[in-house]
Amino acid sequence: MVDIERVFENNKKWIKSKLDLDPNYFKELAKGQNPELLYIGCADSRVTAEELMGCEPGEVFVHRNVANMVVSTDLNCQSVIEYAVQHLEVNHVIVCGHYGCGGVQAAMQSADLGLLNPWLRNIRDVYRTHASELNAITNEDKRYKRLVELNVQEQCINVIKTAVVQKAYRSRGIRVHGWVFDLETGKLIDLKIDFQSILDKIMEIYRLENN
Repeated sequence: MVDIERVFENNKKWIKSKLDLDPNYFKELAKGQNPELLYIGCADSRVTAEELMGCEPGEVFVHRNVANMVVSTDLNCQSVIEYAVQHLEVNHVIVCGHYGCGGVQAAMQSADLGLLNPWLRNIRDVYRTHASELNAITNEDKRYKRLVELNVQEQCINVIKTAVVQKAYRSRGIRVHGWVFDLETGKLIDLKIDFQSILDKIMEIYRLENN
């Protein structure tokens, strides 16, 4: 169990460690943020965005939810993307999933999960879109890991569908990346998604020329 009092003691130690290195650390931190990265990841407690990338406070703008989803009707996520891209002018958007994702595992089950149902339906839609490939994988664990990867790919595409990202791509070449974090090894894996070939097929539908 987490001792709440210990959390505050750890905070004091963290403050001291930062001030020992730089007495002006927090004064500089309070002046504002200028992150290069927008990180959209899973809310899983084992996947800490800044720590796994070795980044410091102020370097990454972070949004996390169950299964790292980018849903068009999720105003929370869409507001984060708008603010990070339009106002903070990040140069990279990262969607990072992870093997061992409970949300993806739940979406593979034929079960009524109550309030989670509409959220998990978005992941099930990813499965439906790629059913031929996934159903051809006989090993259940490999099929599950592949769904984790394909979910990342589809959420990256959902990022690219947004008007603010399309504008930023044309004006300053913002880049979108799809990664997976492997809990068993600690490694970040770049899926090296060929976005151009994917977008060539769909941007006739999703391109927003007037923006």
